[in-house]
Amino acid sequence: MRKITFKDYKLSDEILKSLEMLNFKSPTEVQSKVIPVALENRDILVKSQTGSGKTATFGIPLCEMVDWDENKPQALVLAPTRELAIQVKDDIFNMGRFKRIKSCALYGKSSFVAQEKELKQKTHIVVGTPGRTIDHIKEGTFVTDNIKYLVIDEADEMLSLGFISQIEEIISYLPESRVTMLFSATLPEDIDDLSKKYLKNPTKIEIEAKTLTVDRIEQIAYKVEENAKLNLLKDVTVVENADSCVIFANTQKKVEMIYNELTALNYPCDKIHGGMEQDDRIKVMSNFRKGYFRYLIATDVAARGIDIDDITHVINFDIPVLRENYVHRIGRTGRAGKEGRAITFVTKADDRRVAEINSYTGRELVIRQEKPSRKSVKRLKGEFERKLNEKRVVKIDKSSNLSNEIMKLHINAGKKTKMRPVDIVGTLCSIEGVEASDIGVINVQDISTFVEVLNNKGDMVLKALQSKNIKGRPRKVTKVDM
Repeated sequence: MRKITFKDYKLSDEILKSLEMLNFKSPTEVQSKVIPVALENRDILVKSQTGSGKTATFGIPLCEMVDWDENKPQALVLAPTRELAIQVKDDIFNMGRFKRIKSCALYGKSSFVAQEKELKQKTHIVVGTPGRTIDHIKEGTFVTDNIKYLVIDEADEMLSLGFISQIEEIISYLPESRVTMLFSATLPEDIDDLSKKYLKNPTKIEIEAKTLTVDRIEQIAYKVEENAKLNLLKDVTVVENADSCVIFANTQKKVEMIYNELTALNYPCDKIHGGMEQDDRIKVMSNFRKGYFRYLIATDVAARGIDIDDITHVINFDIPVLRENYVHRIGRTGRAGKEGRAITFVTKADDRRVAEINSYTGRELVIRQEKPSRKSVKRLKGEFERKLNEKRVVKIDKSSNLSNEIMKLHINAGKKTKMRPVDIVGTLCSIEGVEASDIGVINVQDISTFVEVLNNKGDMVLKALQSKNIKGRPRKVTKVDM
């Protein structure tokens, strides 16, 4: 039986080229079932667990279906957290790179004015958290008249965070003649009610797993007193000697405490929680994704925003308050067909939560009464320290292949000198051998303009612009590292 590939779908050459360079070989189960339906402009209700490739499931059809020539946003993706919104926006940008799809992310604790300026330019797809999206709609900075596609991602998390009323308010501003796709790891009654209210004769697609947790994840737990957790963490990290590990705690204060302790022991680590500035959180996630450090200490703010294929371990320093968050936490490991380990510290006060998690997941946590022995920790300490001190190998970003044919240029002129995208397009198309299809995303800022040149024509364009006027004047044009 022939294996289905993305070429079997009605996708443009530009989208297929991006998918190939992103190393998308064949559709996952959820992608194979959803993409053909989405391309038919039908409403869809999808149940699929974390790590199943959901972003591409809706991102590919959106990039295919939006009209490049339309300047106003045509698609809105709602995500529960800032990290997830940023990640989805980046993924959509990469999938639509050669079709020149422009996406932007709207989220809190980041400049409203900067987002407003981005929305004023040609934008095809908007990805946003509910609160900031409503702010832009009410301020008139996000015009929703042309929204043809609405995606509600991680709907069960939206529900648990109390965002349903905000989602309903956003929907009230959208055209009724739209396609709506709702994705959720679980389908509680409230999500079902939401779909009945806003989806029109939806195709219901459920990707069933034997349990709510990924079968490739080995789950174990240790009984421990609260005041002994930190020492246990030190011993467990030595014994496990993880390549890449997320340590979850329930509070910002505890994350800070763990981070300070491990930093003092020279662990290559960093932290992320809701009390940090958004730019700092973005930088931490980028560095973790690249492999600059091995241990990320996090609150649940990161559980839905980490899409990294090779996290080997998750350690629950605390059991999460919500049983659903246990599933989302441990789903950070065991991704992309790889093995994973989830280790949970359990105190006497946690017995009820453990029972709830076992009931919810349909799988028993293995409680190990005996913690790592002094002898085993001592025996493995040398190898742990050797690995701790070895030079980190920076990971290649999954989108790096895309940059092989693309060059990003900086032009020292922007809105303050009345520079417009049409001026850039006109100048570049006047260069012999350059066509409109060779020009990627153009971002005109106040005093600078950035433009991507596609199809290996960057060097030729850069050279030509050294002696060619743009909007009637010579401009300084330089290459930007991507």
